[in-house]
Amino acid sequence: MLMGDLCTRGCRFCAVTSGHPNGYLDPLEPWKVAQVVSEWGLDYVVLTSVARDDLPDGGAEHFAKTIRAIKQKTPTALVEVLIPDFRGDINALKKVVEAQPDVIDHNIETVERLTPKVRDRRATYRQSLMVLENVKKLDPTRYTKSSIMVGLGETDEEILQTMRDLRAVGVDILTIGQYLRPSPRHIEVVEYVHPDKFARWKEIGEAMGFRYVASGPLVRSSYRAGEFFVKSLLRSKEGELNHGS
Repeated sequence: MLMGDLCTRGCRFCAVTSGHPNGYLDPLEPWKVAQVVSEWGLDYVVLTSVARDDLPDGGAEHFAKTIRAIKQKTPTALVEVLIPDFRGDINALKKVVEAQPDVIDHNIETVERLTPKVRDRRATYRQSLMVLENVKKLDPTRYTKSSIMVGLGETDEEILQTMRDLRAVGVDILTIGQYLRPSPRHIEVVEYVHPDKFARWKEIGEAMGFRYVASGPLVRSSYRAGEFFVKSLLRSKEGELNHGS
């Protein structure tokens, strides 16, 4: 997780501490992360961060520097970034896209009706869809990914509509998992969803055209099975490009 452990937002499902980092960034963090990736011999890296609304670009340039540092130090490493919405600033988003991570992930989190109740008021459903759509507009070759938590009081039809909305903006990879309450201070679990329902959502998502759907009670946005799929997908794409040239 980049840019510290203080988040400028206060989503009601998240255990990360809210606060004001006052613009502080460790300028050496991109290099440190790249060094660790190299020393550990990692071939797939997921970078995420707190929301940093205290920074003019929301931390987009810091993401970009870290991606480039990893790619320079370990050219074979695949990099997935789970980004905040950068307040909908497409110029900030462009910094991340131009650094060419292999997968750009931004979580929709929940259905539209529950978004004001579950997420910080600055994180809107439509803004999240716009972020995912703008990635494809900036670079149609970037793979995009999003995640839905269930068990918060949504209906099945609302889940299906959220899936349709994500496909409409070109999202390639979807994960669906059970919300688990981090502490009594956080929003309550309304329902523990049956595994059969998760299996059905996976079938429906694949039929909708998602390249991959990971759906299950313990699935999270960086679910390992998804990484295995993405590795295969990206290696296949790389092979096609090399064959074509």
